[in-house]
Amino acid sequence: MDKQIKLFLEFLQKDKKLSDNTLQSYKRDITQYHDYLSKNKMNYAKVTNEDIKNYLSELKDEGKKTSTISRNLATIRSFYQYLVRIGKIKEDPTENIQSPKIEKRVPSVLSTEEVELLLDQPKDIDLKGTRDKAMLEFAYATGMKVTEIIDLNIDDVDFNNSTVTCHSGKKERTIPLGSLAEKALKEYTEQARPILIKNEKNKSLFVNMNGSRLTRQGFWKIVKYYKEKAHINKEITPHVLRHSFAAHLLQNGADLKSIQAMLGHSDISSTQVYAQFETNELQNIYKKAHPRA
Repeated sequence: MDKQIKLFLEFLQKDKKLSDNTLQSYKRDITQYHDYLSKNKMNYAKVTNEDIKNYLSELKDEGKKTSTISRNLATIRSFYQYLVRIGKIKEDPTENIQSPKIEKRVPSVLSTEEVELLLDQPKDIDLKGTRDKAMLEFAYATGMKVTEIIDLNIDDVDFNNSTVTCHSGKKERTIPLGSLAEKALKEYTEQARPILIKNEKNKSLFVNMNGSRLTRQGFWKIVKYYKEKAHINKEITPHVLRHSFAAHLLQNGADLKSIQAMLGHSDISSTQVYAQFETNELQNIYKKAHPRA
């Protein structure tokens, strides 16, 4: 099975072109499944539908979250579909196994006042402050994922049309830039970035203080630093800025289809989780405006 796992992961990397983070999740899940089969002296090519269900039940008994169990099943399903495809097995043992239903949690969002407080923390008085202000303004203005932001190159920004083009796997989408984000980004790209980068061949949009492409961890640390500086008593991550971007757009009249396009959701159901914020806002408007509310 070790050889098949290695070939499967190579297939995901080369053919499916998955990101490193997604690839690591697949590797972790399939390795855990392999350990389970080894412990129970089971042959991966001979497992049945019932065997897979028993494995998922064991994960549940271990206290794993529904989302984790669902992801594990998706990984195992992909593995067996790959084995069918290359002719190693004839039937997929995961066929007809339903994924456990995941309850959609209410996304954590900031109020507009909290966003303003957070974005007001970086001061453009030095290179770091100029970069950080541009980064935070950009994250909130575009709603992009942190991995998408750190993968951006300078050429992805079109100041003439006030847009940024995001490349996510084989897909790409163009997102408008707000005036405040564009102003902060212009200042950073014209005044700070040229000094920070050590080599003009470096096309990274956001770089660290050593001039290298900013990492995911580096981005998270910057957000955490300014959150603490602003004394906001909420957990704030780059993804909370993404949630806030979507919720605030909806509250101010944007339609779900447009938000879906900007967030890069392939399925509208992923975007519909924000509809509750629209409902809350409508209730507030109703209470303030209706004479008998």
